[in-house]
Formats: sequence, C-alpha cells, structure tokens
Amino acid sequence: MTDKMLCVLAGYDDQTSQQFDVFKRYLKDFKSNETRGLPHHITLCCVPVEKKEDIQRAMKKAAAEISIFPVTFNHIGIFGGAKVLFIAPDVNSALLNLKERFGESWNWTAHTTMLMNESEVICQASAILLETFHAFEGKVDCLYLYEFFPARLICSVKLKKSENAL
Repeated sequence: MTDKMLCVLAGYDDQTSQQFDVFKRYLKDFKSNETRGLPHHITLCCVPVEKKEDIQRAMKKAAAEISIFPVTFNHIGIFGGAKVLFIAPDVNSALLNLKERFGESWNWTAHTTMLMNESEVICQASAILLETFHAFEGKVDCLYLYEFFPARLICSVKLKKSENAL
C-alpha cells in the first residue's frame, strides 16, 4: 500500500515516560487526535516501507554504538497551525548525533507531542500545561520502528548501557 510509511522513534526509560504520563493527566479533559497506543517519543525520521531492511540495520548499528543518554526537557511549544502542543528537550550533541544517523537535523524540532486538536482546544490546554509544567531530566534509552497507518510496532532496540552508568 503506497500510503504507508515507517517512522523511527527515540523512546524513553520508564521514569521519563512516567513523567510524561503526569503531564498527560493534567490534559485528560481534552480530546487528542494523536495516534493512540504509541510510547512517548521523539520522531527521528519517516521513510517509505521499501526501506524497512535498511532502516532496521541503521537502528541496530545506532543501538550498538550509542549509549543511553540524558536530555533536559525545559520548555513547551505549539506548532502545526496551533494544532499541536508539545514538550521539548534542549537538543544536545547526543540527541543530534542520534537524529543525524537517520537524516539531517535541519528544520527538525525535537519534541514529544502532548495533544493534537484544533487551535482553540490547544490554546485552552496550553494554559493548563503552562501552570503545571516544570523542567525535568529524562533519558533516551531505545529506538522503535513503527509502520503507519494503522500504527504497528515492527521492532524496538535498546541503546547500549553507558560506561558511566547514567
């Protein structure tokens, strides 16, 4: 099917995911149009399904060479015609290195989507997130490969454990 695509997602450790769950609970009264059932993540790239073997090789290579790394989530944002509310990390060298293994980072915004809806709803929800958000430290510890649409997990790989034991 020609309208399908594959996306590589950077995933978080359990503690980081739980912190995102806390912020999501503040937004529970708002309907979100985002894809259900996905783990909290940062999208690194999207490719045609024909690239499945190549992208899986790239994921395995990255996971073998890149250690789990920290990220600081310190701001929220809105984009997509005011239809997407997100939490974003400071982009550090480790995140850029990971991203650029799957394509250049020009015009890329690292973010974790919190809500997708019409701009009026996003404005209301952003007021709540502004009141409740606080900066926090997280860890990127894995990669996921999903096929869309419908969303289907194809594989996941863990990044290597750090020699410095984060």
